Amino acid sequence: MSSLLIQGGRVIDPANGRDGLASVLIQDGRIVAVWGTGEPAPGIPEGTSVEDATGLIVSPGFIDLHVSLREPGHEEDESTASGTAAALAGGFTSIAAQTDTSPVVDNRSAAEFIRLQAERAGNCRVYPLGSVTKQHKGEELAEIGQLVQGGAVGFSDARTPVANAEVMRRALEYTRMFHRPILHFAIVPELAEGGVMHEGFQSTRLGLRGIPAAAQDIMTGRDIALAELTGGRLHIMCVSTRDTVNRIRQAQSAGIQVSADVTPHHLLLTDDVMDRFDTMHKCLPPLRSSDHVQALITGLKDGTIAAISTDHQPLALEKKQVELDIAPFGICGLETALGVCVKALIEPGHLTWAELISKLTAGPAKILGLPHGSLTPGSTADITLIDPNMTWKVDASTFRSRSRNTPFDGQTMTGRVVATLVDGQVRFRAGR
Repeated sequence: MSSLLIQGGRVIDPANGRDGLASVLIQDGRIVAVWGTGEPAPGIPEGTSVEDATGLIVSPGFIDLHVSLREPGHEEDESTASGTAAALAGGFTSIAAQTDTSPVVDNRSAAEFIRLQAERAGNCRVYPLGSVTKQHKGEELAEIGQLVQGGAVGFSDARTPVANAEVMRRALEYTRMFHRPILHFAIVPELAEGGVMHEGFQSTRLGLRGIPAAAQDIMTGRDIALAELTGGRLHIMCVSTRDTVNRIRQAQSAGIQVSADVTPHHLLLTDDVMDRFDTMHKCLPPLRSSDHVQALITGLKDGTIAAISTDHQPLALEKKQVELDIAPFGICGLETALGVCVKALIEPGHLTWAELISKLTAGPAKILGLPHGSLTPGSTADITLIDPNMTWKVDASTFRSRSRNTPFDGQTMTGRVVATLVDGQVRFRAGR
């Protein structure tokens, strides 16, 4: 039996309420024991390897709810191998693959293809999402049952909203039978059409067409009403507005099954950066004004928003090197996620390390029903080691992702993933 002892680190395991100096013993890819000072230690097998985690945070492996891997169909942006390598570098041991491939993931074989490619890559765990509707057309439900058999842990039409309320109702009813959530990108297409940034003072000053906050608020309100009607599980991706956070909070108080996530870049950046006309800042939903950002942070603090997801949208550089109004939306986020979260949440004192790690581990695991996100003895040894004090500069040219579309290139960050373990094996180590 192979065994590994991680000792000397600050173990933060929000799922089990642990935060303090402790040791973690791993055997054959599973966690055997976690113990701190004054707690009984297990017998350490002879020949056990030792990982010195002094000065580091030992966390359950991060989990991302929706990542675009682009394969098949758009391998110029990303592949399963490169995307999962980027995930490991960001500390993510499990990711849910979005359905925005070509063809989309609307049948069992497409879901199984994603799993097969992930196994071949041998990096992090990849769980496929299944399309809500066939070809993302919003007209006819995809083969929900077959997709579940193919391994789908949730359903999403990626950034194509299900605009037809009757179709969305049937989707919530049908996925409820399989205890799977619908991850919806809540936006009213007609209100967003032609927009390039948040509609407000800055868009007026810059003369750019805006996307109003109401585009997300209205669709979220409809979705919540349908979730209440059907009893289905609803998850709103990429929450970005104050009123949407308030609506989700009220719905949760009423017992409606609705959850939400927010991206790191929506927590750190505001629409003020758009005066640079830099396409790297163009994302959907757009970067909002500071009052909306504050509402997102409040939603994280009070538990309304249970997860932080990168919404990794890799794009080949030439696609972004065009005029702002025709450039595609999207930010490549896996490898900068922790640093951005530290700058947006830890340094200003909005969240503690335990609270942040909860949003990256236990929160997303619960939403998708995954058996990960904790250091519970008996669970798979998916672990992220973090140096909370390491200062580093973002260098997009060294990304493991095929894409470089980040607004943070050249910026200095504090807090970095130094090693990522999957099944007790070190799959990533910084500097190697």
